[in-house]
Amino acid sequence: MSSSASITPELLLHAYASGLFPMAEDADDEDLRWYDPSRRGVFPLDGFNVSKSLAKAIRSGAFEIRIDTDFFGVLAGCAESAPGREKTWINGRIAELYGALFAHGFVHTVEAWRGEDLVGGLYGVALGGAFFGESMFHRATDASKICLTYLVARLNRGGFSLLDTQYITPHLASLGAVEISRAAYHRRLRAALPLQSHFRALPVDAPADTVLALARGAAR
Repeated sequence: MSSSASITPELLLHAYASGLFPMAEDADDEDLRWYDPSRRGVFPLDGFNVSKSLAKAIRSGAFEIRIDTDFFGVLAGCAESAPGREKTWINGRIAELYGALFAHGFVHTVEAWRGEDLVGGLYGVALGGAFFGESMFHRATDASKICLTYLVARLNRGGFSLLDTQYITPHLASLGAVEISRAAYHRRLRAALPLQSHFRALPVDAPADTVLALARGAAR
């Protein structure tokens, strides 16, 4: 456990590069705890599961997908209570730290908009060829799944090799996430960090079929 005041954005990046990530017990907890679980959730970037219904939803253009336009809006959405997630680990210090990393280009968001309403999104940390997914939310059906699909497509086009989900859930497993050992995770992390990857390599207005092909790992 660390006093959140002693954690700087630079220390946070160093922790990610070492395989650690922070969480608070709840939004009122002033301290952060470091985690390096014995089993780690990851998405194989060539094994993302795009169902027919999800592909149809993406092709329908029901949402406008934006990148990095409303970090604090995404963070607020991720901090909301939801069925099965009544408490949040996102406290004020988390918001400050990741906001600072966002300002310096290390944190990115994928956002689903319907008109002027933010209805889903996710955020995470990009370091070398690794993307550390932190949290996602939805206020409309399929919004978070679509954001995740666009993220995987973006990582494949940008030359990333690791998408860390920290822990695995049945929902993530249904989309292709798998659990690996701590040792295997650290090996993948060491291989990913030296890569020169580009989060913005995929145009934000890429056609739906291009996004789907990239998400399935069929094209990079």
